[in-house]
Amino acid sequence: MTLALYVPRRSPVHRVPAGVKLLALAVLAVVLFAVPTLPMTGGALVAVVVVGLGAARLPVAALARQARTVLWWLIGLFVFHALFSDLPTAAVTVLRLLALVLAAAVVTATTRVSEMVAVIERLCSPLRLFGVRPARIGLVIAMALRFIPVLAERADRIREAQAARGGSARGIRGLRTTVAPLLVQLLQMAHTVGEALDARGADDVPPARGRRSPAPAA
Repeated sequence: MTLALYVPRRSPVHRVPAGVKLLALAVLAVVLFAVPTLPMTGGALVAVVVVGLGAARLPVAALARQARTVLWWLIGLFVFHALFSDLPTAAVTVLRLLALVLAAAVVTATTRVSEMVAVIERLCSPLRLFGVRPARIGLVIAMALRFIPVLAERADRIREAQAARGGSARGIRGLRTTVAPLLVQLLQMAHTVGEALDARGADDVPPARGRRSPAPAA
């Protein structure tokens, strides 16, 4: 699943603080799982679409792209629940997942990555008592948000290259021929990023406050 990139707009949703939007997303998830009814999930989906297209003024393609990325998951969940439970449960499950995916897309499309990272670092600040560095957690989140669309772009390039060579395949075979080269590029990218972080001292332990570094020996 890809996350929507930031879409600059002058809208009320863009002006809402990042912490408020992340809290609203968490509350929406709790409510949808606590009240698993068809009116609730359907109403939540409609509300998310109205907020995204109306209040946030996002392009339709931005939300449609997110829906397409989870299309096969939605179909699989619907078929599974329709076979092993009932149709209302299948509909609730699919609508709930789609509502959460689109809500997350609205949040990421209306919030800068730096703002979300700052909120996460503030939330993780109490973990300093246990030796955890919030800045490192923020770096991990920022890199994940940055590289998800990069991986999606690499996958599109691989499929386009295979199609240009006449080797485009569909179904399980097409997925296998795409995943293998994508995994190789992912490992190469991870190795390069790891070396860059090591060269910049990302894993160094900062000195304790109020403690001076030892003077060099004469």
